Amino acid sequence: MQTYETDLLIIGAGPFGLAIAAQASHLGIDHLVVGRPMEFWRQNMPRGMYLRSACDWHLDPVNIHTIEKFLETRGQTPPDVEPLSLDFYLSYAEWFQTEKQITAVPSYIEKLDRDRDFVATTAGGDTIRARHVALAPGFKHFANIPEELKVRLPEGRYVHTCEFTDFSSAANTRYLIIGGRQSAFEWAALLLEAGAAAIYISHRHDTPAFEEADWSWVNPLVDAMADNPNWFRRLSATEQDAVRQRQWSEGRLKLEPWLAPRIANERVKVLPNTAIASSVEQNGELRVTLSNGAEIVCDKVVFATGYKVDIARVPVLASGNILAQLEKRNGFPVLDDHLQTSVPGLFITSMPAMQDFGPFFGFTIAVRVSAKLICDAIVAGNKPGARLFPRKPGDGVGEFVEVDGFGEV
Repeated sequence: MQTYETDLLIIGAGPFGLAIAAQASHLGIDHLVVGRPMEFWRQNMPRGMYLRSACDWHLDPVNIHTIEKFLETRGQTPPDVEPLSLDFYLSYAEWFQTEKQITAVPSYIEKLDRDRDFVATTAGGDTIRARHVALAPGFKHFANIPEELKVRLPEGRYVHTCEFTDFSSAANTRYLIIGGRQSAFEWAALLLEAGAAAIYISHRHDTPAFEEADWSWVNPLVDAMADNPNWFRRLSATEQDAVRQRQWSEGRLKLEPWLAPRIANERVKVLPNTAIASSVEQNGELRVTLSNGAEIVCDKVVFATGYKVDIARVPVLASGNILAQLEKRNGFPVLDDHLQTSVPGLFITSMPAMQDFGPFFGFTIAVRVSAKLICDAIVAGNKPGARLFPRKPGDGVGEFVEVDGFGEV
């Protein structure tokens, strides 16, 4: 068991955590990343999946190691790889880590406390003391299955999309997918391609149009937050709702056109304006009655019902004394202009930042500005004479090496 000291502990090694690490290195902030790089993307997203983002949603806050730069090394251009596949994005993330020389402790933080400083305990029993902590939680903690629907199904017959990414046993199986946004239709396409016998897609609204989304207006808004971080929270409630609605219209009221031909098959049936009314197990089958009276016979129900933030569900916060000190509103942490919580020195980004910074923080478009805001605050706080945690020669920290869609009913 060892004890390490650092100025900034980054918990989480997904896109938000990697961007923070890159910016910390750029600004000379002593830091340590704990987490398995891109683990949520590797374990909770299915092979064959495509991203809705394009090449401009890269990870580098200083715009050097961009996706387009990565493509140059491969002799490719954006039209060669768009829409971006999950495999391509993971390859880019690995290249980004290499170019930025980002290493991570391949472990988890099991407990985080704060007294004078932060004290974190890893799964292996090591201790990390830090002046600052940046928490970039993965979406899996916020997987949402509506309770009113869950109680209408037998245990063991349903699963959320983020826990259902291996389709090797999908052949000759019948699925009912609950949800009507991008993830519902993409899982349907992947299951169909895996040989599913029948796929039903049930949602309470009209089916979205297969139409290309326009995200061109988002980049300028998000990039400008580096200089004007409280732009969103200064808007009136009506103005905030208008921004959310515009983002909603692009992300939720449209389905990517490349999905349409992939689900054009008699084994896929779309059932708009329906919901689960009841269900019964009979002769090994699940018979689900929908709100319109239709009966669906299936083997498994898949909830493509997105994510709902409840910061108390993040294990690292609940295991120590942090959660009791954390100011919350509507399940979200209350954040200042630099993503700092009510616990001094603790920063939280990714989806939990959406309430104060807008819906963009549920997407990778926000990783760069997130990293800038957090690291700028840390640099400003590290004034001459402030106590830092120097790395001691031979303490082993530098020896750590990396190992390795939203929806709606």
